[in-house]
Amino acid sequence: MAIATATALAAPLLMAAAPAGKAPSHRHGSHTAQDAAKLSRKLVREASAQDVLRHLKKFQSLADANDGNRAAGTPGHDASAAYVYNELKKAGYKVSYQTFQIAYIETLAETLRVTSPTPRDVDISALSYTKSTPVGGVTAALAAVPVDATTGCEAGDYAAGAFTGKIALIQRGGCTFAVKQQEAAAAGAVAAIIYNNTTGVISGTLGDPNAGVIPTGGITQADGQALAAEVAQGPVTVTAEIRQLQEQRNTRNVIAETKAGKADRTVMLGAHLDSVNAGPGINDNGSGSAGLLDVALDLAKTHDKPANKVRFAWWSAEELGLLGAEAYVAALTPEQKADVALYLNFDMIGSKNFAQFVYDGDDSDATGAGPGPDGSAQLEKGITGFLDRRGLPHEGTDFDGRSDYGPFIDAGIPSGGTFTGAEGIKTAAQAQKYGGQAGVAYDACYHSACDDLSNINKKALDVNVDIIADAVGTYAHDLRSIPQRPAAAGAARLAGTDTARTADGHTATS
Repeated sequence: MAIATATALAAPLLMAAAPAGKAPSHRHGSHTAQDAAKLSRKLVREASAQDVLRHLKKFQSLADANDGNRAAGTPGHDASAAYVYNELKKAGYKVSYQTFQIAYIETLAETLRVTSPTPRDVDISALSYTKSTPVGGVTAALAAVPVDATTGCEAGDYAAGAFTGKIALIQRGGCTFAVKQQEAAAAGAVAAIIYNNTTGVISGTLGDPNAGVIPTGGITQADGQALAAEVAQGPVTVTAEIRQLQEQRNTRNVIAETKAGKADRTVMLGAHLDSVNAGPGINDNGSGSAGLLDVALDLAKTHDKPANKVRFAWWSAEELGLLGAEAYVAALTPEQKADVALYLNFDMIGSKNFAQFVYDGDDSDATGAGPGPDGSAQLEKGITGFLDRRGLPHEGTDFDGRSDYGPFIDAGIPSGGTFTGAEGIKTAAQAQKYGGQAGVAYDACYHSACDDLSNINKKALDVNVDIIADAVGTYAHDLRSIPQRPAAAGAARLAGTDTARTADGHTATS
């Protein structure tokens, strides 16, 4: 897990704790439900993809003016945060920045060329926190690690002398990327190439600035299997160039809250504002950020005084390991954590070849990490109920740690939200259900330069901004469906899984 030390925390809107001895409270009865229904209808009516696109166009222009990206620690992100801050300030919110320090990463080179016996280029992605090769790269023979359940995770996987001075070719699985490259280095390898054990690219991290010991990159399953087969037939020589700039920089979250509402029943929604260095990040995650901003501004225009405080967050450094959300949650006292009634997360809500995913709060799909904290099932039901009433298809997605709900779940805070797909491949059944193209990624421009304004599905965007609007309208007045919890809530749910963050802070068992 990539964790940068969170320092220089400014005074963010961390919320005042409820008075000592006072139990969290909320109104009951038909009046509460009527207020919620009225506000929900109003916000859903006002929300639209067209309004969200106005903010996305601004994010695109800010990326265009700043080296084509809005990555944490860059001028593009700083300008995006300032835009969101100023829009919210003008709307009358109480707004603050939360500044923290990150280990900034910028990939300078990531190339892999087979020089013999069959010369060709292979796409490779540098893993975050990797060691760098010299300019021009390193040229060496490939040595493939035998494939088993824990390929490359143990010293015994590397035959004595077989990897000295060579580049290790390792299949993903069984342990973290960091462990694989450490074991390869211990066996004498000068670099490591990790190939996927499923479809799609590897876009990952070694998890810590001090973890990298040899240059390490990721390639697809098909490319890795082809190279392994070639190595089995005879010597294969490659040149790998993997170089990264790594330095300490400051970045900041934007936090905004309503002036009205009970602080001891705070409703919280968030989206990460940063992109990767490779592109402007208009779907990932300009879409969630713009959708959240649009609903926040619509809420301000209603002049509604919510019964419960509503807090919106635009996180930085999600792409580096959920660092903004982690810095925020870490700064909360136990009492302040208990005051957060729920957290809803919106990440990539306009994927071009979308599927409509809702976080599986009750673990009814029985896959992955298990259910969210008590109350997460109700959040899932709230979203699926809204979609069902509109006759819109949906399906569950696991709490796999791939976005900013992670630190909230670890703190025992009920969590949920939506997602429309990243590098995963759409199935034939999903294509029939949602439209689009089977056998193609939900977002073919995931973490790429082409994640621009042309990479947005307006239908998906429209549906998901309505989901945000309904949730804000409902929970601003009515929290009766969310169980109250003790102040000492929450052991980390994801503990015990051997994981590695992908480049967008997403977690993937390596």
